Amino acid sequence: MGLDMFAWRVKAKDALGDFEIAKAGNGAQIVEEFFYWRKHHDLHGWMEKLYRNRGGDAKSFNCIPVRLYSHDLDALQFDLLNDGLPPTTGFFFGDNPPDLESLQEDLKFIQSARDIIAEGDAVYYDSWW
Repeated sequence: MGLDMFAWRVKAKDALGDFEIAKAGNGAQIVEEFFYWRKHHDLHGWMEKLYRNRGGDAKSFNCIPVRLYSHDLDALQFDLLNDGLPPTTGFFFGDNPPDLESLQEDLKFIQSARDIIAEGDAVYYDSWW
């Protein structure tokens, strides 16, 4: 058990809002996982802050998809390059400190997400712990 984090590619027609993706069925082809992290707690904290800033009010930020837009990716890249991810802790989150390898992976995610958005699809972050 632990913090598992995912990035999903979602067809534009199935992106129903900032926190909602169409359910499978009725012709919906909703998701394709294109990125995965394990216990990247500070990135999860950044995503939770984004969720709350958009009005998300669930008590626990778990199993809640959050749509990422180009400007979110710009802000994330800035924060990654300027040591701006919020220190985040949790029982299942682990204590892996950020390092050069995780930064490179995060930048790879950002480029992949930008490419997906440029192709007309949507990108969502989600987690499960």
